[in-house]
Amino acid sequence: MLEKENINFERTIIVGIITQSQSEEKLTEYLDELEFLTFTAGGEVIKRFSQKMERPNPKTFVGTGKMEEIHTYIIEHNIATVIFDDELSPSQQKNITKILNCKVLDRTNLILDIFAQRAETSYARTQVELAQCQYLLPRLSGMWTHLERQKGGIGMRGPGETEIETDRRIVRDRISLLKDKIKIIDKQMSVQRGNRGAMVRVALVGYTNVGKSTLMNVISKSEVFVENKLFATLDTTVRKVVIKNLPFLLSDTVGFIRKLPTQLVDSFKSTLDEVREADLLLHVVDISHPDFEDHIESVNQILADIKSDGKPTIMVFNKIDAYKHLTIDHDDLITEKTTKHYTLEEWKHTWMNNVGAKNALFISAVNKENFEEFRERVYEAVREIHITRFPYNKFLYPDYKDAVEKEE
Repeated sequence: MLEKENINFERTIIVGIITQSQSEEKLTEYLDELEFLTFTAGGEVIKRFSQKMERPNPKTFVGTGKMEEIHTYIIEHNIATVIFDDELSPSQQKNITKILNCKVLDRTNLILDIFAQRAETSYARTQVELAQCQYLLPRLSGMWTHLERQKGGIGMRGPGETEIETDRRIVRDRISLLKDKIKIIDKQMSVQRGNRGAMVRVALVGYTNVGKSTLMNVISKSEVFVENKLFATLDTTVRKVVIKNLPFLLSDTVGFIRKLPTQLVDSFKSTLDEVREADLLLHVVDISHPDFEDHIESVNQILADIKSDGKPTIMVFNKIDAYKHLTIDHDDLITEKTTKHYTLEEWKHTWMNNVGAKNALFISAVNKENFEEFRERVYEAVREIHITRFPYNKFLYPDYKDAVEKEE
């Protein structure tokens, strides 16, 4: 008989600040995301703390009064971990840990921890470890006590490295070793990509947890790992897909997120090469998420960072089955209509109309809603790239409608 597994979630509080550049509404969105990240990492958020400030306190991120309030709450409610929504400087982290006397993490550290949990292959583990080492290096402060004799004092004076110098050297050596390892794997991966020949490459890109892997499974009839958690996919999966006799390569890539740690963008450069070398991007968007426009902006920003923003792109608005909009009663004359009240039809007549009638698709990957339209649009886009590359193949792949008629 199988034993029931009890998951013990770490009791956690999350902290954020309201500034001139980050309104209260924006902070609520970020803290909602941070709570989902915490849940994904194995934590349970007991309470949220926020403070209005012009800029973060250089010593403790939040003010001293708020710090005391957090400290009191930690003692009274037996809190194990405090997570800050922004990246803390090494000195801030040190000061806060000293005051609160518990585990202190920031958003970057939390994302790195989730990546470490999710890394399955040796390549993903190497990339995550490199990012963790780069994050750890400036934050070393006698964290380990394996060199007790090097603390100084009577009988301990003289030349030689201090503990912190030794620790830094160990981490630097590890970083250079991991970089060399990644270079070797990069070479192997570029050879693999080269061996795929001149087939058209299509990459699924988008925010984390928008349904890229579900879409991949449906279109390629494969079994890619899917879970309703952030960063379920870390390793790029490439599958050969055939739509109406037209073959192409489809790759599922790591999801993006707002405030993505720069260390991760750097160490996942080669995973993102799959996006860089793609001929066509399918930008998947979870339209049921209230902040999907921000998500689009974040993804576009990262695509610009990796110099992939000029590629042919089809916007795929997924999860239309879960889309719900706010409604205003007929007799309500006070509530002002915002984008939160738009129906799907109204959305289609906004900026989405400007990306081109053929470049905005509204589907549900789970229910296969509007899926035939999706297949047709992808077929036409891939065919266009293919016949530009091989003009003599034009007659092999007719228009989608002609291909359907042929089958019938």
